[in-house]
Parts: sequence; structure tokens; C-alpha cells
Amino acid sequence: MTRQETIDKALSLFDEGYACAQSVLLAFADRYDLDEETAKRISSTFGAGMGRLRQKCGALTGSFMVLGLAFGNVNPGDMETKLAAYKKVRDLTQAVEDIYGASNCAELLKKHVTETDILQRKHHKIICRSVVSDTTGLLYDMLQVNETK
Repeated sequence: MTRQETIDKALSLFDEGYACAQSVLLAFADRYDLDEETAKRISSTFGAGMGRLRQKCGALTGSFMVLGLAFGNVNPGDMETKLAAYKKVRDLTQAVEDIYGASNCAELLKKHVTETDILQRKHHKIICRSVVSDTTGLLYDMLQVNETK
């Protein structure tokens, strides 16, 4: 899938009603032979800043799951791989913060929407959809860089 097709898939899933984390993970699930139902279930509680706690953005936590699939360690003693994957998490988080000024759900909402927008569920179209799109694109780029090495 191309970058734009991957972004479009994530947005389509988000527009269907899947959480931010689900939308991002599902957009990449095929790439890692992760079956759709498992991907949906694993990421289902990470939406709205993890269980609606409004902590780390769901688009990011879904991306972190993909980074784990792509770069994660399988041997607990493999600190080099573990730390390299952690760096990718930090890099992606910084890229999102550079765009939006925050990476926590509550902070994103505070910066980009009003309480009325949230009560009327307009925040999904105002900010969340954009974060899903941009995060999916950034993640795609990170994965491409690795594949071209």
C-alpha cells in the first residue's frame, strides 16, 4: 500500500467509528500478518488517550504498537533492539508534538477544540482526524526508511 492509501485506510476506519489507536494499528496490520480481529481487540482500549483517560494520544499508542511489530525485541536480553525501538517511539512522539504542540489527548483537545466541541463530539473532525492522518503518514515514513536500508 502507498503512503496515501495507508492514510486513507486509517481515516476510513476512524470515520467508521474505530478508535484512533485501532484505526492506526489496523491500517498496518496486514503488513505484519496481524489478523484484523486481534488488532481490533488489542488496540480497542487505547482510544481517547487510553480508556478515555485522555493521556497519550490513541493515534500514537496505535503507532507504538506498529513500531513494536516492526522493530520490537523478542529476546529480553536484547537491549540494543529494545532501546532502538524506544527511540523510535520518542522520535514519533516528538514529530507529533512539533506539529500539534502536544501528544497527550487532554492537551491536544485543550489546544485545538473547545469544551462545547467535545460535548458535541465535534473534536473528532476538528483535531482527532488530523492527528490520525498525520501520525499514520509519519509512521509510514519511519517504516519506509527502515525498509530501504
